Amino acid sequence: MNALPMNTPPQTEQLDGHIRDGRHHMQIRVYYEDTDFTGLVYHANYLRFMERGRSNYLRLLGADQRALFDEAESEAPGFAFVVRSMQLEFLKPAHMDEVLDIVTRPLEVRGASITLHQEVRRGDVLLLDAKVKVAFVSGGQARPIPKALRLAMKADQV
Repeated sequence: MNALPMNTPPQTEQLDGHIRDGRHHMQIRVYYEDTDFTGLVYHANYLRFMERGRSNYLRLLGADQRALFDEAESEAPGFAFVVRSMQLEFLKPAHMDEVLDIVTRPLEVRGASITLHQEVRRGDVLLLDAKVKVAFVSGGQARPIPKALRLAMKADQV
């Protein structure tokens, strides 16, 4: 499960995080640019952190994203994953220079959508709890997720 795809350089392993117990963990440091004038992480930046977590989760599943996307493109031209809905609960603030853990795991996989549970943690402290539903679209309409992508996301086993 933790193996990187063959075309992923080993030096990026730390950037991509790791999968442990069915959960993807990715650490991120809070920089000045991530904060507002009070020194706290600006609320919209949590969305960027979570997006990176979702992208790296797919990468670490062993999927060569470019090859998968090329195959999906032939099956569903002009496809995209779009966020359909988010439920966010901001529990505690994060501060500049802290190291945060972005945790991602699948909750539900359906024909054209995936619901993920994401957390932003500082050590054992839960800062943000989220459910994110992403839909697979092509030609402006929801479409079934191509088999190659479903398999890469272990959709048939979730």
